[in-house]
Amino acid sequence: MILGFSIPTLLLGSVFVASFLVYFPYLAVAYARFQVGMDLGAPRAMFDRLPDYGKRATWAHQNSIETFAPYAAAALAAYATGVNTPAAGWAAVAFVGARALFSVAYLANVPPLRSLMFGIGQIAMISLFVQALQQIA
Repeated sequence: MILGFSIPTLLLGSVFVASFLVYFPYLAVAYARFQVGMDLGAPRAMFDRLPDYGKRATWAHQNSIETFAPYAAAALAAYATGVNTPAAGWAAVAFVGARALFSVAYLANVPPLRSLMFGIGQIAMISLFVQALQQIA
């Protein structure tokens, strides 16, 4: 049990939360698009007109999309192979926390924190893959 949740619940729950974190920075993108005048006919062409925070939010959103699939695979592999260790639970918590802070740091334009949070998320994801592989070895 970690934070009152079983390890399997944390693994599956982290995938659920991470799926929503993909769209967290998009809220800032949507706000920026409305600020410059939403063009539904060419939404991608609006990028150059977005304020700087809107551009950073777009990049954070894109990075979140790119990172979600490998994390979901890692967490589901750990779940499917029966990984039930505190390390797996903390990895799931660390990934979700790091990705939330990653987006905040990206929007706030704090590159060192953004990079640190990206690294923590990657380590957490790799940790889950390694634990899943150890479980079946």
